[in-house]
Amino acid sequence: MSTVWTIDRVADRFQEAAITARRLPPARVQGYASFWPDIHRQSWEGYADERIILRFAASPAAIDRFGETVRWLHWLDEEQRRLIWLRAQYVPWREVCNRTGLIRKTAWRRWQHALNLVTVHLNGTLPRFVDEQIGLAARSISSNAGQRG
Repeated sequence: MSTVWTIDRVADRFQEAAITARRLPPARVQGYASFWPDIHRQSWEGYADERIILRFAASPAAIDRFGETVRWLHWLDEEQRRLIWLRAQYVPWREVCNRTGLIRKTAWRRWQHALNLVTVHLNGTLPRFVDEQIGLAARSISSNAGQRG
């Protein structure tokens, strides 16, 4: 089953990848240990100084799609990757323009171009539609050029 990728599907996939990246556990340096004993607080202390961060774990299928989507970024240059990822994180266009130094229309065009590049890579080669008359004219021109040389 071959899926046909569109710009909207690719943009949705990048947004899903950004959401999955937020749901992954934070990277921590291994090997550090604390020799202090754990503090067992009383119920009246209420854990006032600790922040509770609720994270919903990403599903294994979402992590697989995340890995595949991040590999798509290798087809793009640095500026295109940055535009794609900022928009995938729902950053408003004004903030995107401030971070990249582009005006809104130029940033949007470059974002669309980057999505289009990914779409072309995913769909493979583009179909060639050649008019028969143009094809015949091109062949006759090339054969005439070979006879002159």
